[in-house]
Amino acid sequence: MKKIPLLSILVLTAILISGCMYPEEKLTQNQVPYKDQIKSVQTAVDDFQKDNGGILPIKTKEAKTPIFQKYPIDFKKIAPKYIAEPPGNAYESGGIFQYVLVDVETNPTVKLLDLRMAETIRDIKLRISTNGYPPYKKQLARNVFTLDYSKLGYKNEPYVVSPFTNQNLSLVITGDAEVYVDYRPDIYQAMKKTHQVLKPGEDIRSILMDDSMFVPAYSLPITIDPKTKEPVFLEQ
Repeated sequence: MKKIPLLSILVLTAILISGCMYPEEKLTQNQVPYKDQIKSVQTAVDDFQKDNGGILPIKTKEAKTPIFQKYPIDFKKIAPKYIAEPPGNAYESGGIFQYVLVDVETNPTVKLLDLRMAETIRDIKLRISTNGYPPYKKQLARNVFTLDYSKLGYKNEPYVVSPFTNQNLSLVITGDAEVYVDYRPDIYQAMKKTHQVLKPGEDIRSILMDDSMFVPAYSLPITIDPKTKEPVFLEQ
């Protein structure tokens, strides 16, 4: 048998190792949220606003766009003057997060929106479209339902991973066939920690953002039940 030179083996090993390491490094860059990245984007947004008479560097969305998806940051307006380039984990750089603003009227604050949820929602809606109608299963509140996923071809019930708690969250559907993430388990945990006075009838989703980099994307308004003191969907 012909012997392979030691140098060739070392070179091949180095190539294989580097080839294995790069995807993981890229994965880390694209999928991990970093506070310093958010701070750098926040500084860029603040500086842009100061230089432009209070205008924010955001993309224009329709008025009916859900509040936590309504103000995505337009990096073309702040890069490279205010920030060198979008962070590696931003959608614009091939990442899984969309940088958005909340509290735009009083205190524009940079947060992250986890776009992986959109993929799961898109798949469910595609199956509903193929099925011809949503197979409603159980009513949770006025105009909010669970789905019979077996009729959509699922062997197991789909879920999304919460950016707040890393627990699995279910999805719900409304009467007009819009699919949303059920953040009630997350809010229940947040209610135990918050010092805010929560009132029945008001939307309490904001408590999730108090100590978090994220927004509760693709969510329905949630309030507190006056009797059980547990989070329930806010009936409009």
